[in-house]
Amino acid sequence: MLRIVSHMAYLIAFRNLQIIIMNLTNLHKILEKEPKFRYKQINEALFSKLIDDWQQATSLPMSLQNELNESCPLTIDAELFVSKDQKTTKAKIRLTDNNNIEAVLMRHINNRNTVCVSSQVGCVLDCKFCATGQAGFKRNLNALEIIEQVLLFGRLLKKEKQHITNVVFMGMGEPFLNYENVIESIKILNDKNGFNIGARKISVSTIGIIEGIEKFAQEKIQINLAISLHASNDELRSQIIPTNEKYPIKLILKAVDDYIKQTNRRVMFEYLLIKDINDSDENAQELIMLMKKPLYLVNLIPYNPIGNCSFSPSSSEKIRRFKEILEKGGVQVTQRYRFGQEVKGACGQLADK
Repeated sequence: MLRIVSHMAYLIAFRNLQIIIMNLTNLHKILEKEPKFRYKQINEALFSKLIDDWQQATSLPMSLQNELNESCPLTIDAELFVSKDQKTTKAKIRLTDNNNIEAVLMRHINNRNTVCVSSQVGCVLDCKFCATGQAGFKRNLNALEIIEQVLLFGRLLKKEKQHITNVVFMGMGEPFLNYENVIESIKILNDKNGFNIGARKISVSTIGIIEGIEKFAQEKIQINLAISLHASNDELRSQIIPTNEKYPIKLILKAVDDYIKQTNRRVMFEYLLIKDINDSDENAQELIMLMKKPLYLVNLIPYNPIGNCSFSPSSSEKIRRFKEILEKGGVQVTQRYRFGQEVKGACGQLADK
């Protein structure tokens, strides 16, 4: 276990000659007496150079560095848990109000590094397979607190001469129930003057909040959309996802089809395979009837056990058979590689524990 003691309470994003101020009272006051080009210098230092101390911002006068270090510290209070194979690092981050969130760095082959970020402290959805849902909901994260998760791992990778290539909003919380802050953080991630992460390298996963899908279709940034489906019919889905009563499969698919018409972008449907719950041949055949469309992609995910839950993961043989049935039925399907079980950082396991 590694620990980084810090406290990032201030951040600035510079976009289209405008300043996005989030909890930046001190920084804004300090910069009032500075020339306007200081904003761009600060933005570059934070997001491109990934500084964690203002003295590393060598483009700034030393007197300004000292003043910023005193009034606007950049450190992040985080505890890191690293898997034995070094492929997964989970961070438990303490926020300024002493709430905690978790985020995960996943290292793939070819130097691809994906950060899974949280959008809420806890979650209101109460999905039966998810540790976050069982922990309950506390509050939304602001855009700064979302960006802070990416900054933490960006700084970590910089020391290894690597960088973040992908960001997925698949951590704690439902992104579309915190829509404005999620979109604001995405704009900073995508901005060439920010993290400069390509739009197609950013994905947002929703349980199927229809209003969010409709708004997402209107966004000008080509972000990837994923739907947490996890069941092949409404009766089964309502048993494990209570919000299915409000957002049933039929309405979700209609919203997705409208999204595809407007964006012409492929949509991924995530499907956790839970032993004797949703992994039967019949479930696979039902899923074929739902998913056999050109721009639909099913992503099969082995269930990751959590505390206080009787669910078990489907066997490897069951997963293989389920996938084969979908493929023979003409469904585009892939299987997610497991990351982070050892450090409780896998899909559905984030719960601030």
